[in-house]
Amino acid sequence: GVSLTAQQPDNNIVRTAVEALAAVLGGTNSLHTNALDEVLALPSEKAAQIALRTQQVIADETGVANVADPLGGSWYVEQLTDELEAQAEAIFAKVRDMGTDGTMTCGILRGIEDGWFMGEIAEAAFALQSEYDSRERILVGVNEYVDAGDEEIPTLRIDPELERKQRDRLAAARARRDSVAVEGTLAALRAAAARPRANLMPALLDCARAHASEGEIVRALQDVFGTYTETPVF
Repeated sequence: GVSLTAQQPDNNIVRTAVEALAAVLGGTNSLHTNALDEVLALPSEKAAQIALRTQQVIADETGVANVADPLGGSWYVEQLTDELEAQAEAIFAKVRDMGTDGTMTCGILRGIEDGWFMGEIAEAAFALQSEYDSRERILVGVNEYVDAGDEEIPTLRIDPELERKQRDRLAAARARRDSVAVEGTLAALRAAAARPRANLMPALLDCARAHASEGEIVRALQDVFGTYTETPVF
């Protein structure tokens, strides 16, 4: 959803359609289409339906799925692919070099700890915003073709009654479950998390079967691992 805009959100339908078509032409194996209002709130039912229909129109009305590689032989696409591959390989090499043993995993961990990834993301975001601010890159409805007053669109509103019912269901589930069993599975999860390289999945499944809540499971893991905080980027 990074390309969506809060201004003139109906334009996001067009953006999503173009992006989805580009993905199909590029040979994607999996496709998600964003709803027009995702930049404002959780998708409304109508917006989600439009996003779904966008995929269906591309699949059933354009013919792009009739051949495996509709753009096969395009020198321009091949050039873009080569450029993307070269840039990706340069990043992979950089990540491997950051590690102490030359492996990608070690380099990734070091990059996370040093804030390298966050720094790269921040730099890219700053560069893109600078292009928008200078109008070197046009963003329809934001720095060009701006209307005096954007019409508000209806966004999803969670009914407070639904929230109350959800809290009531959670309370009822906690009242029905075996609290001793829940505490036992959570303790086992903490013990497993404290062991290096332990497989946590069996312990997580036991917690779920005992009807431990997601919040309780997360808090049990926080007791062992603590809460991760991103390294600030300056």
